Amino acid sequence: MIDSNCLQEVPCLTKQTTGQKFVKKKPTKKPQLRPTLKLNIDTLDSEGIGQARHENKIALVQGAFPGETVIAEVEHEGRTHVYTKLRRVLRNAPQRTANNPCKKELECLGCPLIGMKYQNQLDYKQQRVEKALADQSLLREQLVLPTLASEPAIAYRASAKLVFGRKREKVLIGLYKRGSHEVIDTGDCPVHHPLINKIIKVVKEEVEHQSISVYSSRHKNGLLRYLLVRVSPENDKAMVTFVSNFRDLQQLPKLGKWLMRKVPEVIAVHQNVNSSTGNVILGQETIKLHGLPDLIDQVGDIKLRIGPEAFFQVNTLQAARIYALVRQWAKLTKRDSTIDVYCGIGGIGLHLAKDAGDLIGIEYVEQAVRNAADNAKLNRLENCRFVAGDAAEQLSRQAAQLKNLRLVTLNPPRKGCAEELLQALCAIAPPQIIYVSCDPASLARDLRILVNAGYLIEQVQPVDMFPQTAHVETVVELKFKGEDAE
Repeated sequence: MIDSNCLQEVPCLTKQTTGQKFVKKKPTKKPQLRPTLKLNIDTLDSEGIGQARHENKIALVQGAFPGETVIAEVEHEGRTHVYTKLRRVLRNAPQRTANNPCKKELECLGCPLIGMKYQNQLDYKQQRVEKALADQSLLREQLVLPTLASEPAIAYRASAKLVFGRKREKVLIGLYKRGSHEVIDTGDCPVHHPLINKIIKVVKEEVEHQSISVYSSRHKNGLLRYLLVRVSPENDKAMVTFVSNFRDLQQLPKLGKWLMRKVPEVIAVHQNVNSSTGNVILGQETIKLHGLPDLIDQVGDIKLRIGPEAFFQVNTLQAARIYALVRQWAKLTKRDSTIDVYCGIGGIGLHLAKDAGDLIGIEYVEQAVRNAADNAKLNRLENCRFVAGDAAEQLSRQAAQLKNLRLVTLNPPRKGCAEELLQALCAIAPPQIIYVSCDPASLARDLRILVNAGYLIEQVQPVDMFPQTAHVETVVELKFKGEDAE
């Protein structure tokens, strides 16, 4: 009988195939199990992520909704927040849908509300706008209208900016995992226009087949960095841009040629060169490889020529509804002048120009100004003028040259209007302002300044531009009332 007290740990030995020599075999490490928490979800934050209390901290659980009890795995614990991954729902909330269209919801994390019934999404977005206004003491009863639904709420994205990655020999095209450079392959994404998914599939196959290198953020080498696709739903045509780490006129023209052959709906292929090491997607140089120089889309009552570097809304149908709403609220006549600030490629301004006497568009990006001027010619609108420069400076200068300025429209980026612009706007005091916003918090902050200057908020219309996400566009009409504004 062997005395267990005399047993010693013996190294694991294995034979090499080339002889009888024995070598030590390294023990395999067992993966460390992360702790899990049982959480009761109380609210959604502004990003649509479920929140729960845990030991005086806020636990964040994407994909979980208020009223649910869930099991979540801890990924990182900070001083005030615990970041987790949803593992199991023990008790479903009434707003959870039984037919989630996405199989990669908890990997991709791009659509935090995709498991929620659509009407509940609309209600949540209306509440987001109401809360932002209430935080600035601007909310009145029935001031905020019900959120304008997107039709459709799936397969609505006409634009995609995706990153290339590689796992072993497999090419990935998708999004970065939050807080990392790990690429999550989005596959057949349910919110993309079907033509985008078709293009992604073919590009992935051809990059693998042609053995084209993919950029590594770790090693700072490789060719392909991003894939940009823009679709015209009206015409069922697409423009594709390959963002590369360096200029390449051998592999990418061949890739573009094969893509146009396999997907004839692709009518334009470009290469953009971005050798920077940051997270900016586009570089300074764009080269047309095949087909047309841009994509023409019909948006509402106007045609828009959209270049490979131009910014335009991802939901074309909802963009058209916003433009129509702004035009309806404006009620311009040929006696009226208007200024469109942050005009981009002219979407709002060109719709207003159909009714107005004169329209001036102001935009900081010179290429967008050139696109807007081209779009005015495309639509045979001769009462438009677009200028590049600082918004506040140009607003003051252009307003001084216009007769009967009745309306100023604002469509700023997420951070809202610059303080100098709002000061210039209040000094001019046009009778009407229409503000199109993509962030309720910056919108409410700017509205407080305008109300303090004598404007009254007439109506507020949330618009669901990005179904399945927490983002909401808001259109606000204000009229100058002087001291009686509040």
